Amino acid sequence: MQKIRPFLWFDKEAEEAANFYISVFKNSRVLEVARYGAAGPGPAGSVMTVTFVLDGQEFIALNGGPHFRFTEAVSLFVTCEDQAEVDYFWDKLMAGGGQPVECGWLKDRFGLSWQVVPAGLMTMLHDPDAARSERVMRAMLQMVKLDIAALQRAYDGE
Repeated sequence: MQKIRPFLWFDKEAEEAANFYISVFKNSRVLEVARYGAAGPGPAGSVMTVTFVLDGQEFIALNGGPHFRFTEAVSLFVTCEDQAEVDYFWDKLMAGGGQPVECGWLKDRFGLSWQVVPAGLMTMLHDPDAARSERVMRAMLQMVKLDIAALQRAYDGE
């Protein structure tokens, strides 16, 4: 059992969201669907929680009602090996009504915030050469979906 698992509160879309997310990430599956009983608070027999795995990371999704919504204060960070992977995750997570934000951030159709980020970005942003890291930061701040080649050109001073 994984000691720490993100717990995602949905109105009534927990199962739909879990199925969507497992369709996006490899090595993913639903582990368990628990249903409300007669004691509620949801209708008896309706989905209460869905436990699922996304590429080795366990999550729990709850149908808890409309009381709470996702905010950008918490996001899921997807590390991508290359531009093809950035494009893949960006397009998949945007499908069905997602919204682009900026700097590699997006909201999926359920309102959950994601960061789709190339693996080398953090290294560039933390480079001890302040001029290099500042160029990368300026370039990134102009982007919505991140462009690895443009970030690399900024890093190289081109």
